[in-house]
Amino acid sequence: MSVPRRKFLSDTIKLSGSAMLFGTSLQSVRFTGSEKNNWTVGEIMDLFISEVKGGPFEKTVDTLKAGNRDIIVSGIVTTMFATIEVIKQAIDKQANFIIAHEPTFYNHLDETDWLKNDDVYNYKAKLLAEKNMAVWRNHDYVHTFSPDGVQTGLVEKLGWEKYYHPESRNVYQIPETTVGELARYFKKQLGIPTLRFEGDLKQSCKKVLLMPGAAGGKRQIEMIIKEQPDVVICGEVSEWETPEYIRDARSSGKKISLIILGHADSEEPGSAFMQKWLQQKVPGLKVFHIPSSNPLSFI
Repeated sequence: MSVPRRKFLSDTIKLSGSAMLFGTSLQSVRFTGSEKNNWTVGEIMDLFISEVKGGPFEKTVDTLKAGNRDIIVSGIVTTMFATIEVIKQAIDKQANFIIAHEPTFYNHLDETDWLKNDDVYNYKAKLLAEKNMAVWRNHDYVHTFSPDGVQTGLVEKLGWEKYYHPESRNVYQIPETTVGELARYFKKQLGIPTLRFEGDLKQSCKKVLLMPGAAGGKRQIEMIIKEQPDVVICGEVSEWETPEYIRDARSSGKKISLIILGHADSEEPGSAFMQKWLQQKVPGLKVFHIPSSNPLSFI
């Protein structure tokens, strides 16, 4: 999810939504992994937040979705979505703290009142409660981390470090190739079995606009207008927005193509980034990265 969308939605959250986050002070951040053995959920949260400019945020979606700050951490799992499958794998690994990038309960603010009589929600919530597990969403903070943790993880996965400039993080000048070859490269590097595209696979391209996650149609189109890329590569789209703009752009004579990776596939490397960060900061804890993967298939 892009910064503009995040900011708009986060600014609408009531202050009570952050109550679970600010239950204690940031005094725990003075510890390092070599000085401390028993970490609590809250201390690990505070440790990461202390490295983010402006943190802790007054308004954020990055709150605990299950568990509490005082749970002693036995192990950590990083992932895109805290799915039931991921939760069960975490239990098998004796990890009781899941750091997810996206919502746990099917809406941006993780509101659950509308789900209280739903069997699926209750199964998931009960599983987490019975195992005394904590789930923290780390979205706003990892995107505000300098440089953006999600983009950094994706760039490393692609091997594009030499093309990456944090001040213009979405724009990449690469050696000339074709849209088809670029698509195949992304499939290989990110382990994506299938993806969608719009345009000409034989089209030559050098300037890439890379926007993982769900930036939103307006933001994607604004960046296309500003940067005039040869190809746009994004996580997900509203089909009536960016793809329709690309269709009209091509009909007007512009040579531009679109590659859609899928939201989870495009931002999963950000969760791998969190695993590396945690391994450096809390080396005494077991930290696993479990990809939640894209739930959709093509027939």
